[in-house]
Amino acid sequence: MAESIIAHIDGGSRGNPGPAASAFVLTDPRGKQLQAKAFFLGEATNNFAEYTAIHKALEAARSLGAGQITVYSDSELLVRQINGQYKVKSEQIRPLFAQAIAMLAEFENWQVRHVFRQDNKKADELVNRALDGKKDVEMKVDKAKKVKPVRLGVLISGGGTTLINLVECIKQGRLDAEIAVVISSRSAVAGVEKAKAASMNVKIIRTKDHPDIDGFSKAIERELVAAKVELVVQGGWLCLWKIPERYDNRVMNIHPALLPSFGGQGMWGHHVHEAVLKTGCKVSGCTVHFCTNEYDSGPVIVQRCCPVKDDDTPDTLAARVFEQECIAYPEAIQLFAEGRLAVEGGRVRILSQGKTQAGRI
Repeated sequence: MAESIIAHIDGGSRGNPGPAASAFVLTDPRGKQLQAKAFFLGEATNNFAEYTAIHKALEAARSLGAGQITVYSDSELLVRQINGQYKVKSEQIRPLFAQAIAMLAEFENWQVRHVFRQDNKKADELVNRALDGKKDVEMKVDKAKKVKPVRLGVLISGGGTTLINLVECIKQGRLDAEIAVVISSRSAVAGVEKAKAASMNVKIIRTKDHPDIDGFSKAIERELVAAKVELVVQGGWLCLWKIPERYDNRVMNIHPALLPSFGGQGMWGHHVHEAVLKTGCKVSGCTVHFCTNEYDSGPVIVQRCCPVKDDDTPDTLAARVFEQECIAYPEAIQLFAEGRLAVEGGRVRILSQGKTQAGRI
């Protein structure tokens, strides 16, 4: 059973109303295809077909045991309606909308996002096959593709909880990566002991051992290059360092809030959760982003949400956010390993599996 599932959905009508079909493609966070089906609906509208698609996808995801789901649709209307940004005006669609909301509520965590049609090709293809044949269609499950493990350099300053989560994901075969070096900005922290206990290559690089930030940054770069690191992962790293040009869009960070809110200097750990609670936010979560030489800036790669409860403390909220961090960070790293991240105009675009880059960023 899959804990987290990604669904691409599509629906269309040739006539609106006219012959209509719906389709979904389910994958795990690594892109492995789980199910892909289309359903011929007879005479229907585009909106009816789109909502039928999300119903079918959610039903299939639940049957696979998913607790988390992210749905991608190229119907901007459906996405805006589901996210409460646009009122459902059609009497025919209102019950379908209500059913979709009720089905989404059965998941521990859900997101519905817009995706451009060119990144929704499989679902679109299935819809057209069902329309052409006037019958239901099922696509064969993809064979697993081997991905070369990406060499990680993990930067830590504390307990190493993010590091250990990545280690577990690698062991379980859920993340195509290997940890080439662990760099800590402090010598006496639990993360260092955990890394050494796991026989990792550990380096201590402290700011106070260098005359300035340039010297500190050069020392980090030397160790990353020596270990042939392809992607730098900041896991509870609390030091500002100058990212060298060779690592542009190759340094990731995870922040315990939905950036750009609650970011910037001083916004780390419990400071973030205290600020979220103080402002009365109803939703929090985490953001994985590429780093620049400014605090908590850089293109967003993955975000995951969780509710903020009325009786939350910084500790209880932190624990709920960390559950999402344990999913989001491996997902972002796996996308990098598969060459599916494209940075364009300061934004990250996630490429479909069949449209990966020739090499990693």
